[in-house]
Amino acid sequence: MEPRTSLDRRSFLASTAVAASSLALPTVAATAAARPATTPAKKKIRQSVARWTYGSFKLEDLCEKVAKIGITGIDLLHPGEWDVAKKFGLECSMAFGPGSINIGSCMNRTENHAKILEECEKHIPKVGEAGIKNMILFSGNRGGQDDATGIQNCVKLLEKLVPMAEKANITFCIEYLNSKVDHKDYAFDHMSYGTSICKAIGSPRVKILYDIYHAQIMEGDVIRTLRDNIQYIGHFHTGGVPGRQDIDDTQELYYPAICKAILATDYDGWVAHEFMPKKDPIETLARCVKICDV
Repeated sequence: MEPRTSLDRRSFLASTAVAASSLALPTVAATAAARPATTPAKKKIRQSVARWTYGSFKLEDLCEKVAKIGITGIDLLHPGEWDVAKKFGLECSMAFGPGSINIGSCMNRTENHAKILEECEKHIPKVGEAGIKNMILFSGNRGGQDDATGIQNCVKLLEKLVPMAEKANITFCIEYLNSKVDHKDYAFDHMSYGTSICKAIGSPRVKILYDIYHAQIMEGDVIRTLRDNIQYIGHFHTGGVPGRQDIDDTQELYYPAICKAILATDYDGWVAHEFMPKKDPIETLARCVKICDV
């Protein structure tokens, strides 16, 4: 083996010096990587509360109180109430429709269509002018009607209502209700009823109000259902099962997991609390807001 020459040694020392200097002086890339990254803002559930569940409060008092606990919307308001919510920096997250829009007798009966259309022609522009984005709709009760006919009738009416919604920049939210406990004979009591309507219409102006309380009673499987159908869901309601009371650990639904599942989708709408508080209403609501702030 031939001995190293002085040139070899000098070359070696020079190369090690360069290597050492590269360790001592971090590169621009290394320096940039060492800086703490900006943490993106945490995505949060937009929480609202249904007005009717706090009917013992004057609306002004309710708005003032809920605005302090992280609520940003009031659900299910009539026209005379919209401006009250605005005074407290709150949005009306869901507007009621006109008087012809009611739970038991609504879209699935063709005999109701003319009256609904007449009233909606006056009501929907007002909803849009107020800057409200959602208006509630109902299927109506079955009354012996088969689901295929009911769905078809709902679609017939919505085809005429959608142009009004597009012009007013609002979304119709058809509510899923249980027919087992609270709303006997209600037609839209399974998710497939609502998704069939949405698919037939094919418009982002027609979506489902997925009431978690009602859905749990009828079908359960809440998280998988909302994940699989989130493109058709325009609004959520909460409520404890059984009893439609607080969404805490006394009932069978686990809302932190449900809210995490909602956040994991592209959904950017509202989750509105629609339960009957067992004790102090505002303290209970504040606790439930924290439960959903995952």
